[in-house]
Amino acid sequence: HQPMFLLLSLLSLLDMVLCLTVIPKVLAMFWFDNKSISFSGCFLQMFIMNSFLTMESCTFMVMAYDRYVAICHPLRYPSIITDQFVARAAIFVVARNGILTMPIPILSSRLRYCAENIIKNCICTNLSVSKLSCDDITFNRLYQFVTGWTLLGSDLILIVLSYSFILRAVLRIKAEGAAAKALSTCGSHFILILFFSTVLLVLVITNLAKKRIPPDVPILLNILHHLIPAALNPIIYRMKT
Repeated sequence: HQPMFLLLSLLSLLDMVLCLTVIPKVLAMFWFDNKSISFSGCFLQMFIMNSFLTMESCTFMVMAYDRYVAICHPLRYPSIITDQFVARAAIFVVARNGILTMPIPILSSRLRYCAENIIKNCICTNLSVSKLSCDDITFNRLYQFVTGWTLLGSDLILIVLSYSFILRAVLRIKAEGAAAKALSTCGSHFILILFFSTVLLVLVITNLAKKRIPPDVPILLNILHHLIPAALNPIIYRMKT
């Protein structure tokens, strides 16, 4: 029950909820041709996808801070990274991302839908659903864009800063083998963050370049972004442990 493994438990929980929100519904479409979803169920799926994705990013940020303290301030690690710290970090992860992403499905649900009710997607993303509205969706899109980049961007900046300090500290270590040992403690974590960020970046780029890319590609990437990190996280951390 060390703090790092408590954070891994939180990451596993977020992965499971994300997968159970998206994958069973997608499989039901392909296996049983069940393509319908209730109005409330659609917006619940939208909220869970938006909030838990940013929660996962925030958890990676907390884990990067954990590795920073472990390598740069090893003697102070037991007094800084405590069970109380993990509990507060978990509350922060849930509260920050839950509160800030809550308006996204609320704004979408309050729109007036008077056209077709067929989403050109297999999951209820905000942009796919709001396109069906007869109202102006500029504020809806703007809020999601600003919130998404603020949450994910701030997490990524803090992760990069943490690893910059870790790299600087490791390069100063003179003892033979100590640098490799220090880097090995955060190697698996860095690989997962890199993969998580890369897939997210590719997803954003494909959405921006819609005219040049087939419409099915962003949908496929969106599903893979919910599935592959959740599949890789336990494999990589289990091998490492």
